[in-house]
Amino acid sequence: MSEIKVPDLGESISEGTIYKWLVKEGDTVGQGDVLAELETDKVNLEISAEEDGVISAILRQAGENVAVGETIGVIGAAAAGGAAGGGAGGESSANSGGSSTGGNSSSTPAAASAAAQAPAAAAPAPAAPEGAAGSTAALATPGARKLARERGIDLGEVTARDPIGRIAQADVNGHGAAGQAAAAPAAPSPQAAPAAAKPAAANAAPQDGKAIERKRMSRRRLTIASRLVEAQQTAAMLTTFNEVDMTAILDIRKRRKDAFKEKHDVGLGFMSFFTKAVIGALKAYPLLNAEIDGEELLIKKYYDIGIAVSAKEGLVVPVVRDADRLSFPEIERQILELASKARANTLSLPELQGGTFTITNGGVFGSLLSTPILNTPQVGILGMHKIQLRPIALDEETTVNRPMMYIALSYDHRIVDGSEAVSFLVKVKELLEDPEALLLEG
Repeated sequence: MSEIKVPDLGESISEGTIYKWLVKEGDTVGQGDVLAELETDKVNLEISAEEDGVISAILRQAGENVAVGETIGVIGAAAAGGAAGGGAGGESSANSGGSSTGGNSSSTPAAASAAAQAPAAAAPAPAAPEGAAGSTAALATPGARKLARERGIDLGEVTARDPIGRIAQADVNGHGAAGQAAAAPAAPSPQAAPAAAKPAAANAAPQDGKAIERKRMSRRRLTIASRLVEAQQTAAMLTTFNEVDMTAILDIRKRRKDAFKEKHDVGLGFMSFFTKAVIGALKAYPLLNAEIDGEELLIKKYYDIGIAVSAKEGLVVPVVRDADRLSFPEIERQILELASKARANTLSLPELQGGTFTITNGGVFGSLLSTPILNTPQVGILGMHKIQLRPIALDEETTVNRPMMYIALSYDHRIVDGSEAVSFLVKVKELLEDPEALLLEG
């Protein structure tokens, strides 16, 4: 027997929420099989079985908060059941054979579970007054048998909803609610349906004549909300704006994108240009690459750039490590890989920790202007926006249409003065409008 415990979740994370169970009581599992998915503040993690066996108990349910090291379930040893099954294999009854056949036609793991449990439960059958009841009990999960004993319910009278006839705890609960009068097999099903429908009805219950839906916030969304409020309450946050003429970058991408894609097997996007421009500006204005630690400043001499990615569960900021040492294709490749992982919910904790500065691109959603919120403890974040043709006056007599982008820098005024923030943003603008300079300064 082994306990299913919440694994170490990494630095600064002490608890998580059970997102969902992928197994149920009575299921047979093998070492390494994924049992449950755990939602943390930053990523979702899988909990795997440490040994072969049968799920004998699930102690914490989906939606419950659990701490690191807490036991959330138990795996019972399958050796005894397997040995008994082996001994009885040559003399199995017709009922046992029928159960196995039924299980194979619907669910192989469920059939294996039922077959493993049948010999173990068959021992007390001779003492039972009704052979049919003993046979049915052999197809009940351990949790269902325990609940039936506690409530004095004969498992032979419980109707199973499982395709192979295995009785689960929910079936015992439904039978208890229906009462002894519900002798017909179809009786528990109508009883179970209203019970399942009640939460949905409550969620959609009219309030003042108007329907509402009550939906639990995910742990990640709660963390995002907490961090954003914390950033606004603890930092003296201001935002400064500028605009960039994207003509030169668009021209480079138009001329080079096919050859770039063919050579490096990755597209030439805007993020590599902006990452290089930000690094050049951070080198010129290092306080934007710092953080506050008590009464001291930690000015970082490395450039780990966070790239904000919108995923299904909320915004995440994976980090491109040592971005100053990477080439354009290496930056594009890393950003593509991290974004794909974010949307597939497979990012690891190290890929989300330790950034020194963040870039976010609201332009992909059509945003023309915004004030990004700091990703604390960082003191700077650059916001990109939609590229839009606008008339630009080149001199007193000439006006042309140019592809322009507004850029925004939010910064912590506690350590970054307005003049330095404005100069930083101007530097970013200059490097983007003269991409050749990125090779020298980025």
